[in-house]
Amino acid sequence: MSGNEFEEICRKFLENTFLRLDHLRPGIWRIQRGNQAVIALYEQYAHLNALARAARRDPELATVLGSDYIIKPDVIITRELEEDATINARGALVDEQYVRLASLRKINGGLPLLHASISCKWTIRSDRVQGSRTEALNLIRNRKGRLPHIVVVTGEPWPNRLAAIALGTGDIDCVYHFALSELRETLEELAAADSKEMFDIMVSGKRLKDIADLPLDLAV
Repeated sequence: MSGNEFEEICRKFLENTFLRLDHLRPGIWRIQRGNQAVIALYEQYAHLNALARAARRDPELATVLGSDYIIKPDVIITRELEEDATINARGALVDEQYVRLASLRKINGGLPLLHASISCKWTIRSDRVQGSRTEALNLIRNRKGRLPHIVVVTGEPWPNRLAAIALGTGDIDCVYHFALSELRETLEELAAADSKEMFDIMVSGKRLKDIADLPLDLAV
């Protein structure tokens, strides 16, 4: 129950912040969770539907493929495709003959674009860390086109557990904590030298940030 509530709180936070940044990142955006968070519904991963259909028809193929490619993030941000009138607002850039493969152009018949995949973890255990990393790696491997932002939002208070997912590069963009300042103050009050050192390494290395940083990072 706490996990579901945390996901919804994260969704509402992004809805109240990221959607206000349309002057920095123009576009028609949707922030969703639940049934709408199946990545095969979006342009970069639409080909996974063909894999799923083939696997249903052929049990042997299903055994080979497994189910790792079936990804349902906790929260996603998607961008709707743009009409030609919007694209040409400042001058003619597209017409009926040219730019017929660009993903952003609605007339080309594509699906909405997956902009960000947000994994929400109220707390972190070793199995949850592995799940987030596996999801991230599958997003990287299975895409056609631009890679979406891949981030983790958590409330985990133990720096060593945070380090299990925050340290290292190549899969997750960054880990965001819903109470980073309060966690820093607590570690200082407890004089927990080792934990504070690990905390500082993650923050100075830009692997751990406050959730308030997330909307602007997603606007890049």
